Amino acid sequence: MTTQPSSTVPSDDATSGSDLRSDGGTGAAYGAAQRRLWQVVAAMSSPLARVAQGLDRSLGDAALERGPWVIVGVIAGIAAWFVLPGPVAWMAAIGVALGVAVAGVLLLRMDRVPDLALALLALGLAVAFGIGLIWARSISVGEPAIEHPQMLTMHARILEREEQPARERVRLVLAARDEQGAAIKLRVNVPLEQASPAMQRGAVIGLTARLMPPAPPLVPGGYDFARAAWFQGLAATGSVVGPVEVIAPSPQGWGGIAAVQHDLSAHVRSQLGGSAGSIAAAFASGDRGAIAEADEVAMRDAGLTHLLSISGLHVSAVVAAAYFLALKLLALWPWLALRVRLPVVAAALGALAGIGYTLLTGAEVPTVRSCAAAVLVLIALALGREPLTFRLLAVAAGFVLLLWPESVAGPSFQMSFAAVLAIVALHNSAPVRAFLAPREEAWLMRPLRGGAMLLVTGLVIEIALMPIVLFHFHRTGMYGALANMIGIPLVTFVSMPLIALALLCDLVGAGAPVWWLAGASLDLLLGIAHLTASQPGAVKLAPHMGGLAFGLFVAGGLWIALWSGRGRFWGFVPVLIATILMLSTSRPDVLVARDGRDVAIIEGGRLMSLRESQSSYPSDTLAELGALDGPPLPLSQWPGARCSAEFCVATVEREGRRYRLLLARGREYVTERDLAAACARVDIVVADRWLPYSCRPRWLKADRRMLEKTGGLAIRLSSREVETVAQGQGAHGWWHGAGGVPREAERRTRPDQ
Repeated sequence: MTTQPSSTVPSDDATSGSDLRSDGGTGAAYGAAQRRLWQVVAAMSSPLARVAQGLDRSLGDAALERGPWVIVGVIAGIAAWFVLPGPVAWMAAIGVALGVAVAGVLLLRMDRVPDLALALLALGLAVAFGIGLIWARSISVGEPAIEHPQMLTMHARILEREEQPARERVRLVLAARDEQGAAIKLRVNVPLEQASPAMQRGAVIGLTARLMPPAPPLVPGGYDFARAAWFQGLAATGSVVGPVEVIAPSPQGWGGIAAVQHDLSAHVRSQLGGSAGSIAAAFASGDRGAIAEADEVAMRDAGLTHLLSISGLHVSAVVAAAYFLALKLLALWPWLALRVRLPVVAAALGALAGIGYTLLTGAEVPTVRSCAAAVLVLIALALGREPLTFRLLAVAAGFVLLLWPESVAGPSFQMSFAAVLAIVALHNSAPVRAFLAPREEAWLMRPLRGGAMLLVTGLVIEIALMPIVLFHFHRTGMYGALANMIGIPLVTFVSMPLIALALLCDLVGAGAPVWWLAGASLDLLLGIAHLTASQPGAVKLAPHMGGLAFGLFVAGGLWIALWSGRGRFWGFVPVLIATILMLSTSRPDVLVARDGRDVAIIEGGRLMSLRESQSSYPSDTLAELGALDGPPLPLSQWPGARCSAEFCVATVEREGRRYRLLLARGREYVTERDLAAACARVDIVVADRWLPYSCRPRWLKADRRMLEKTGGLAIRLSSREVETVAQGQGAHGWWHGAGGVPREAERRTRPDQ
C-alpha cells in the first residue's frame, strides 16, 4: 500500500486544494493567490476581531441583567423618533437597527462572540421596536389642530372635569364638532362662578368658546404644549365666552372613579381648610388644583415638589401599610394562619390597595409605574425573591412604555424612573450593602446609620435628577436633600397615615381631632418648604442646555447605574463632557416669541421686555430661558433704548461691537420709505406683522412671514447664532410652522390654558 507525499495533503485553510484540480501549475498558482488574499483579509480584520472579542469578554465578565438594557434600547428608539426629522429618517433608523440585529444573528451562527452577538441582536430589535411603537402611537392618537383661532358655538359632551379653585376655574375636556362637522376633542376653561355642579362627566352642554390651536414652544427650549396635546388627542384649547347651558345631565353611572375622586377631594377640603387641606386633597385623591401657586413654587424650589405628585413614595406607603396591616391582622386568626400562606394573602391585599389608590388618584404615569413596581415587589416577597432589582424596574418601565411611549419625552417619566434607578443602583452597590448589613453594635448606631443612608440617598437622587430638572425647567433647588430628610419621613410616616385614619374616623363622625393633627403635619411641611426656598443660593438657574448635553447626561447616568464592576466608571466620561457643555452654554442675548409680540433683551443680568403683557406667562418664560430671576424691566425704561408708540430702537454691545435692533410695538401704518430707511440702519428687525421686501436690515429680519415658519428665536449676538423652535420639530404631526398657521391672534395666556 502506497502513501501520498505529505506535501500533497491539503491543509485545513487551503480550501481550493491544488490536488483536486487537473490544471497543473495554473491551479497551484490560483490557490496560492487565494491563500494570500485571505491572509491579507485576516490581517486587516484581526484588530476588529480583537475588539469584538474584548467586548464579548467584557459583557461576559460584567454579568449584566439583560432586561434593563433591552428597555434602554426601546427608550433609545422612542427618543430617536422624537429627535429625527421625519418619515425617511425614521425608516432609515429602523433599517440601521434591524441591520445591527442581523449582524447579531450572523455572529451567533459563527459562535465566536456569543455575548456580543446577543447584545447586538437584542438592542437592534429593541431600538427598532421603540421607533415603531411611538410612530404607531402617534398615528393612532394624534389629532390635527384646528387651522386658526376661532369662535365656535357648539353642543358638546363632557369627557373630563378638573377642579382648579386656586386659579378660579374648572377645566373641561369636551367631545364636540368643528365648523365642518368633524368630531374633535378640545379643552376649555370655565370661570368658577359659571361652573355648575351639573357639569359632570357625561353631561351635554351648550356653549360658545374662543378656541386656538395648541401652542408650540414660545421660544427654543420652552414647554411644548402642542406636542402634549397631540398625544392627548386635543385639537384645540380655549375658554368659554358667555353662559354655559346644561342641555342633558350626566347619564347614570358615567361618573365612575372620577366622581369618587371629586367627592373625596371635596370632602377632604371641607374637613381641612387652607393650604394644608389642598395638599391633603392631593395626597388623598391626586387633585392638585386647589394648591396655591406660592406653595407650589416654594415646594419646587425646596426640592419637595415630588411630594405633591402621586408617585412612588405615596403608592409605596399605601401598599406597605396595607401589606403589614393585613399580615398582622390575619395572623390573629389561627384557623386561616394554619391553612394558607399569610404573606401571599397580604401581598394580594396590598396589591389591591395599590391598584385602587392608583385609579383613585388619576392613574398618571408616575403612579402607574409605581403601582406596577409595587405589585412586582409584593410578588417577589411572596415568592421569597430579592425585590429591589433592576429587572423589576425594567418590567415596570416596559409596562408604562407599552401604554404611553410618548411619556419618554416628558419630565414625569424621566424624573420618576431616574430617582428609582438611582435608589436601586445605590442600594445594590457593595459598599452600601456592607454599610447596611446587620452587625453587633450599640442600639443608637442603627438609626444613625439609617439617617446617614437617608441623607446619602437624597444626595444621590438630587444629583441624578438635576440634569433632568435643569433641562425641562431651567432651575433646580440646591437644598433638596436636606429638606427631603425631614419631608419624606414626615409625609410617609405621619401625614399620610393621619389622613387615612381621619377618613376612617369620618365614617363614625370622629375625624376632627385627627384632621387637626394631619393639618399640623402639613403646615410643618409647608413651613419647611418656604424656609428652605427662602435661603440664599436655594435655587440654581441655567439657560437651556441643549439636546446633546442632556443626551450625554442620560447615557452616562444609565451606564453608571446599570453596568457593573470598574467598567461603570466609563460612564463619568459623557457626564463630564455634558457638564462642560452645560457650563459653557451662554445665555441668549435676544429672545423673540413665536408671534413676534414679546421680545426680551438680556443685558447686565436683567431682562428688558418689549411689552408689559397682561399675562405673566410670556415674561416668566423669557426670564426662565434667560436664566434670570425677578420681574423684567420695560424696554422703554432702559437707557440703551429709544421708544415711540410704534417702534423701539435698542443698542446692545457685545465683545466691542454694537448691534442695533428695531422692534415693532404698534400696528399703525408706517410709510414704506420711512420703514426701509429705518431697517437699513439696524442689524435686526423684529415685528409681529408682514414687512415689505424693501425692509432690509444688515443681518436678520424676523417678521411675521419668517416667524410663522421658524417659531420663536434665541439669538446670540457674538457668535451670530440664531436658534429656532422649528429646528427641533421636524415633520411631526403637532408642528405646523412650515404650513404658515397664523399665530398672531393667540391670547396672552399660558400655553396649557
